[in-house]
Amino acid sequence: MGYLGNHLATVVTGVFAAILTGLWPYFVNFAPILNFVFTMAVPITWFLTFTCWISQKSTDYMHKSKTHTSHSEKKSLNNSQTTQIYTSDGKQVSSTEIKVAQNELSGELNKLKETVKLKDSEIERLNQEISNLQTLVQIESLKTELANLKMLASGSKIKDK
Repeated sequence: MGYLGNHLATVVTGVFAAILTGLWPYFVNFAPILNFVFTMAVPITWFLTFTCWISQKSTDYMHKSKTHTSHSEKKSLNNSQTTQIYTSDGKQVSSTEIKVAQNELSGELNKLKETVKLKDSEIERLNQEISNLQTLVQIESLKTELANLKMLASGSKIKDK
């Protein structure tokens, strides 16, 4: 909320309407078209001023806004807020009990992180073994294929003689 209680639009429109109203008598006889312009503009700007004012009042009412607050009050970050925590059976929990539970949970979390790291390293080792086994299978299949080719080659040499 600003210094004007969120009525800045009302004030600006009201000042504009007041200036137009004040200038109207000076420009009435200056040009006939200006009389028409001022005849249209002055009531419209006063209507807009009223509309801004009533809409801000409605908004303040709907949001229960306090229109008169002191801006000299400064919020302090040093204010310590105490929060009371209750268990499901309605007993109040002390801050030391909360600290103890927090420390226990932190310890359990660290243990879980270590086991996850161990599991990750185990998974990496198993993936390496799988890739090694795949390489061994490929080597064995190549050996078998080579033996088959040697046997075919030796069989064709016997037939040629």
